[in-house]
Amino acid sequence: TSSLTENIAQILAKVRVKSLKSPISSKSVRVIAASKSQPVELIKKAAELGIRDFGENYLQEALPKMDILHNLHLVWHFIGPLQSNKAKRVAERFDWIHSVDRFSVAQKLSDKRPQHLGPLNFCLQVNISNEKNKSGCHPDELPKLLKATSSLPRLRLRGLMVIPAAIDNATDIEHAFQATRKLFDQSKVVIPKLDTLSMGMSQDFELAIEHGSTMVRLGSALFGPRNR
Repeated sequence: TSSLTENIAQILAKVRVKSLKSPISSKSVRVIAASKSQPVELIKKAAELGIRDFGENYLQEALPKMDILHNLHLVWHFIGPLQSNKAKRVAERFDWIHSVDRFSVAQKLSDKRPQHLGPLNFCLQVNISNEKNKSGCHPDELPKLLKATSSLPRLRLRGLMVIPAAIDNATDIEHAFQATRKLFDQSKVVIPKLDTLSMGMSQDFELAIEHGSTMVRLGSALFGPRNR
C-alpha cells in the first residue's frame, strides 16, 4: 500500500498540471482507477487516498466488489466490451458505461435501467485505429449512432471513448488522439451537450489530456504491474 499511496499522489499531481492545459475541459480531468483483477483491499485503500471512480471490465468480477464496498458510495464505470446478455445487470448496477458501440445495446441498457435510478451515463466507443477484432463503431458510423442513442429515455449520452492501437510510436499515438479530438469536436456540432472524452491509459494519459481527454483510465500507473 505504500507504493499505491505514492503512485496516487504522483498521478493526481500530474493530472492536475495537465488539466490546466486541457483545451476542452474547464475542470479537473477525472481519474478512473482501472481495477480489473485488483483485490477489494486495494480498491478500498485507493478510495481512502482520494480516488472515487473505479472502472471494471468484467461483470462477474465487478459485482462482488461493488457489494462489499457499497457503503463507500464509489462511482462505478463499466469499461470493457459489453455483451447484450449482460446489459441488464450493467444497467442496474453501474453509474457509467464507456463501451457502447451499437444501437441495440444502447436500447437494451435504456430499457433495463431502473426507474428509481437516474439516467445511465454512457460514452460511445469508437474504433479510432480501425483495428480488426476490436470493439467500437467505425468513425463514419458515429453521426448516425449519436442521433439514435441521444434520445433514449433512460440514458444520458456524455461523449466518446477510444482505445487506440497498442503501439510504441509516440507520434502515431498522438495522431490517434488528434483524430479523436477532431471527431469529438464534430460530434459536439451534432450533440452540443457532449462533455466527456474518455481517452488515455497508464502509458499515454498525459498526452491524452493535452489533446482534450476529460477522463483517463489508469491501471498499472496506480496499482503497479498486474499479476498474470
